[in-house]
Amino acid sequence: MKPIQPPPTTASANRPRRRPDLTLPLPQRLPQIAVPLPLPPSSAPSSTTSQLISNSKQQPFNISELDRMNRIGSGSGGTVYKVVHRPTGRLFALKVIYGNHEDDVRRQICREIEILRDVDNLNIVKCHDMFDHGGEIQVLLEYMDGGSLEGTHISHEASLADLTRQVLSGIYYLHRRKIVHRDIKPSNLLINSKKQVKIADFGVSRILAQTMDPCNSSVGTIAYMSPERINTDLNHGKYDGYAGDIWSLGVSILEFYLGRFPFAVGRQGDWASLMCAICMSQPPEAPATASREFRDFVSCCLQRDPAKRWTAAQLLRHPFVYGSPSNHTINSNKQVHPTHQLLPPPPRPHFSSSS
Repeated sequence: MKPIQPPPTTASANRPRRRPDLTLPLPQRLPQIAVPLPLPPSSAPSSTTSQLISNSKQQPFNISELDRMNRIGSGSGGTVYKVVHRPTGRLFALKVIYGNHEDDVRRQICREIEILRDVDNLNIVKCHDMFDHGGEIQVLLEYMDGGSLEGTHISHEASLADLTRQVLSGIYYLHRRKIVHRDIKPSNLLINSKKQVKIADFGVSRILAQTMDPCNSSVGTIAYMSPERINTDLNHGKYDGYAGDIWSLGVSILEFYLGRFPFAVGRQGDWASLMCAICMSQPPEAPATASREFRDFVSCCLQRDPAKRWTAAQLLRHPFVYGSPSNHTINSNKQVHPTHQLLPPPPRPHFSSSS
């Protein structure tokens, strides 16, 4: 590429433009009416600019254009409705959050939802918009026509490995963005007609858990919580939210395989019974009839010591998940993000559970 050449010099350009002895007086500024000069543009956009940028990414919805069709679920402090957007005919899920929250809590929820609107992963339910309407906080979410996986029995290991990989892909994405779900369980895992499994109900659940009793039924059951989260005397009072998500994942995946809650008590049992089963007994294991890979995968999730639990990145490389034939099939169809391209090389196969 040739450099831009300066314009040719002309005779008129060499003529003097002003008399050297001529000066122009500057206007006098009156201090009492002086106006400060505007600041130079900042590299960091203001909150108003950020809001405009956020809105420019996606056309905001008008709540008056949403018609409720029917209720499709409730939990975690809210009720979820199936709604249709009249101008486009698109279906969405609208979550209405219970309670008259204080202003500080309301602002915190709104900030969290603004963050969640930027979350973009094929294995996480998309948050489209948020409305503060009539004293209620309403969140417009992606509609999953297959509903939740609660009560699903999946004894076929290849299918379970595919489901596990999709959930892990979503957890891995969240953890990389420093987001902890805190409420991984079958009812928060949704599926659509394309067989895509997506994580739902995060962010807002965490805010509610911070402002309410964590064992309150309006926040959620403790059945899928890790031992150190329920009993703060464990692990020297330290709680690692990332490791807590992995424990919840292990309990959920084992429940899918068994077709029942894997502890000796029911998941809807009273608080004391659940606490004893989760905190005082040995972690549940996959049955001997399961494959060695699956038994080891469950063991890597359900370690009593949170420091010994594998991370989402490590579990995506576990032989049960990474070695599954469905892993390559799904990735070739581009139904989920190719997470394996972002991960370190897989660890050497090591089985911690008995063969």
